[in-house]
Amino acid sequence: MSPVRSTAPLLRTVPRLSVDPHQVHLWVIGTEWAGDHPEHMVTGELDDRERERAAAFVRPLDRLTYLMAHIALRRLLSAYAGIPPAELPLGRDTCPCCGGPHGRPVLRGTGLHFSLSHSHGIALISIAEAPLGVDVQRVPTLETVELCLPELHPAEQRELRALPDAEQPLAFGRLWTRKEAYFKGLGTGLGRELNSDYLGERNGPDAPARPRGWRVENMPSCPAHVAAVAIAAPAGTAGPDILARRLPTECLYTDDATERIAAERQVCPTWE
Repeated sequence: MSPVRSTAPLLRTVPRLSVDPHQVHLWVIGTEWAGDHPEHMVTGELDDRERERAAAFVRPLDRLTYLMAHIALRRLLSAYAGIPPAELPLGRDTCPCCGGPHGRPVLRGTGLHFSLSHSHGIALISIAEAPLGVDVQRVPTLETVELCLPELHPAEQRELRALPDAEQPLAFGRLWTRKEAYFKGLGTGLGRELNSDYLGERNGPDAPARPRGWRVENMPSCPAHVAAVAIAAPAGTAGPDILARRLPTECLYTDDATERIAAERQVCPTWE
């Protein structure tokens, strides 16, 4: 996210949504619900960098997924923060790996934490009062598994190699999204070595412990995708509850979607 450079005071209204300290709000939206006409989406609230990135996509589905995800993110954060979508003070934390200005995305001046992920027609947006990360990926091929397997934690490699070939792509996809969500929560992204942390299925009594102070788990999804959420949680606790909702697709096309988003109560246990 590019930081907002305007020095004008932010216009604020009363936020229409709030997240309980003991919850994570996970919003799901897909291109199959959003239609195939990105030219009708409200893109005027995106910044120049977002519009440039959208225009750079060659495949129409990739462009549509990107636009859908970033418009939805701004609309959601506006509903939680009470700040117009185009005026959101988005920026980046310092990177824990190198100290550069490209760490975890942040919404400055608020107590909100958020994470965005999108892949092949699906976008996930998570919002909470604690650092968190979310990741969604299409289930990989066995060739991808074989290519990436040597980079994983040794215990994760053993778990995956013990599975039949037919089961490895889904198991690897679930593991990969747990890792990506956790790394996003830390703010390192894939700048952190893949073998640094164990995020396997904890099979057997000799399995290493997962990272302390984090709840990392997969979420139900449609058959073609896998997804995971990571949320900072005090050691020894179960961590916040995760509430998943389907984001109304009309919020991509109307001038003001805050009321419609705030009224949405449809719990989304799966994305089928």
